[in-house]
Amino acid sequence: MKKFVITLIVVLASNAFFAQGAFDKFDGQDDVTSIIVNKKMFDMMSKVKMEASDKEAQQYLTLIKKLDNLKVFTTKSTRVENEMKSAADKYIKSAGLEELMRINENGRNIKILVKSGTKDTQIRELLMFIEGAKNDDSVLMSLTGDFDLNEISVLTDKMRIPGGDDLKKATRGSKGTKVQK
Repeated sequence: MKKFVITLIVVLASNAFFAQGAFDKFDGQDDVTSIIVNKKMFDMMSKVKMEASDKEAQQYLTLIKKLDNLKVFTTKSTRVENEMKSAADKYIKSAGLEELMRINENGRNIKILVKSGTKDTQIRELLMFIEGAKNDDSVLMSLTGDFDLNEISVLTDKMRIPGGDDLKKATRGSKGTKVQK
């Protein structure tokens, strides 16, 4: 029984940290542009003084207090894109993510998946993968924390995240929406 409990703890703990390691191999690769923001940086950013009259800035500060990690990897390399797609597919199967939205537009395939929180629009993890068309970047983004889906557009505007315009489309749809153009 003791071995079973220890094994169970190890499995649960490793699953919680899998998102951290599932995509780390793309950081530092020559063909990949990486953006990685951790909890400490979000905490520091939330302490920036802004004018009280700037409602959007206040929404942004409120949101970043709720975020833990942001990882964005972009590439034009077909080889790396295939590796990203494989890593994302493997992670999706093991992490219990549910599809929020799927878009096929101008040769680009966009998938947005989430791990829900306690409320319908509450998100603990958001994963977005964009398979780029011929000359477009492929984007793999992982965002963790405890935030509301409707707050994401503020983040994408302020941080200019690659694929942010596609992510904004998810805030206009409802959970479980599948859109194909």
